[in-house]
Amino acid sequence: MRNVARTSLVDAAIDELRREIARGVWPVGTKIPSESQLAQSLGMSRLSVREAVRVLAHAGLLHTRQGDGTYVTATDESKVALRRRLDTAAAMDIIDVRRGLDLVAARLAAGRRTEEDLAAMRETLARRDAAGRAGDLDGFADADVEFHVRVADAAHNPLLADLYRSMSDALRDSIRPEQSGLDLDGSHDDLLRAIEDADVTRAVAVSVAILDQQERHL
Repeated sequence: MRNVARTSLVDAAIDELRREIARGVWPVGTKIPSESQLAQSLGMSRLSVREAVRVLAHAGLLHTRQGDGTYVTATDESKVALRRRLDTAAAMDIIDVRRGLDLVAARLAAGRRTEEDLAAMRETLARRDAAGRAGDLDGFADADVEFHVRVADAAHNPLLADLYRSMSDALRDSIRPEQSGLDLDGSHDDLLRAIEDADVTRAVAVSVAILDQQERHL
């Protein structure tokens, strides 16, 4: 870590800590060095470091646990902002957004999927079905979201995959079913088969049907 100049110390500390987080020096979930250690590395007072940590905690990159230390919770403030917005979004709004993302993902996946993509989708769908049969609501929702993320991955469009992953928590909340609402009607199997067959039209049509069904369950 570089020793910073004695001007705008708090801003300089914020920039340096943000840079280290973005570089992965401290991965998400790990504890950053203590205030005294950071102050020594940066060549500034603990007060300046403490204020910088407070600012980054407010931005959602860090979280301070009383008596334990400060941990990295995210690496990108723009993703934090999106996550906070999605946390307050209505389920119907999320379905509306998914109508754009899911249809694009299905269309591209049907034309670009690899055998590795198909294997990943099959494995995730098997876990989803097993959780459904066992009445495991949380496991079902987790695997359902992961299946759709795998479809987005199979589109081989990095931006689309990143957008889908950024929405994953909100998607999970929007699809978590009640016991009576477990979707075991085979529609997701139909989507997988359409992608396997490289049938773009059918993949899009099945995606629309899945979203229509989830909207009815809201």
